[in-house]
Amino acid sequence: MPDEAERGWAYAYRRMKKSRYYYLIFAIPFVYFILFCYVPMFGIVIGFKNYSVFDGIWGSPWVGLKHFREFLSDPYFYKLIRNTLLIGLYHILFSFPAPIVLALLLNELRHRLFKKFVQTVSYMPHFLSTVVVCGIIVNFVSHDGLINQVRELIGFERVQFLMLPEWFRTIYISSEIWQSVGWGSIIYLAALTGVDPQLYEAAKMDGANRWKQMWHVTIPGIAPTIIVMLLFNIGAIMSVSFEKVLLLSNGANFETSDIIATYVYRRGLVSSDFSYATAVGLFNSVIAVLFLSIGNYASRKVSETSLW
Repeated sequence: MPDEAERGWAYAYRRMKKSRYYYLIFAIPFVYFILFCYVPMFGIVIGFKNYSVFDGIWGSPWVGLKHFREFLSDPYFYKLIRNTLLIGLYHILFSFPAPIVLALLLNELRHRLFKKFVQTVSYMPHFLSTVVVCGIIVNFVSHDGLINQVRELIGFERVQFLMLPEWFRTIYISSEIWQSVGWGSIIYLAALTGVDPQLYEAAKMDGANRWKQMWHVTIPGIAPTIIVMLLFNIGAIMSVSFEKVLLLSNGANFETSDIIATYVYRRGLVSSDFSYATAVGLFNSVIAVLFLSIGNYASRKVSETSLW
């Protein structure tokens, strides 16, 4: 007679065999993340060495925390941290709520054809490449662009927006909202389908209008989803879009557009200082994990929703 452990393994094997196609589907993203997210993490050891292409990773001399101390004493350090944090913070303050607001508004629409039209139009910018988006932005905010033409019609002077450092963050965040608001609303629209319709009926019986139903039923119903997405955004606060910043930045707006990602690019790929660039990138990742841990701890204390 097979013992209990053997019966357990046999049962598990039958379940896995029955669900083999689901495991096959799961294997594709699993292998992707292993190959492109976890295997490259081995390269962080370069940040603790004076890496030489000719000596290789193991042959390069070990220098410990030298590159980290060098970055902390770098004249660019405070500017890089400030610019990266401010753009990430503005993204949370303005870009993060935008999909929630759009989802709530779409949920209140009763004309299905108009609702589908708005969804389609709002989704489209997400599928544009960053290069195309930046090209559109440059054309719109240029001296002869559409925005300056409108400003001139209503009596204002033309402005070289991308040449002014104080306008860079506004342009970046505005374009982020335009590009991501529709696609981001999909998650919240899906969460809205899980709100119990009986709650709306009960609210109507209590005399609640549509605004109060949204405030007291809809928003609490999707609150766990909002909290989880907020935690993801807090974890990505240091992960500002490198491509967009690189394409929109120039010497004139460098004071506010230079972030850690572009600095790593200049030191690592342009100057071939691979060890120093790796150390800076690792420092950036550690700060991001710290923010995520603090946000998760705060969420666990004030609500029942957290990532761990």
